[in-house]
Amino acid sequence: MSSKNLEPPSVCPNCGENVPRKALACPECGADYDTGWKEYAEDADWGSPEDSFDYEESFKKEFGKQVIPTHVRPIWWITGIILLLLVVVGLIRALI
Repeated sequence: MSSKNLEPPSVCPNCGENVPRKALACPECGADYDTGWKEYAEDADWGSPEDSFDYEESFKKEFGKQVIPTHVRPIWWITGIILLLLVVVGLIRALI
């Protein structure tokens, strides 16, 4: 059976781009039966691993429930304000 008679996969196994039904090669990366999707050519319903990817689940595993801290200790607020005031005073003295 020649590669022209085989139907390509619906999703390119190399780059994940959708492949038109009668395409001879992937429109995105150029993969074809001879170079990239031999084992998938017979299975037109091949799905990408991204089909079952759950973004919300992955985000929670990576970052936990809270991304932004909700409570900052007062000592850090005071330290930040003092540093900001020192920078402002230094800039004013440099300009005078």
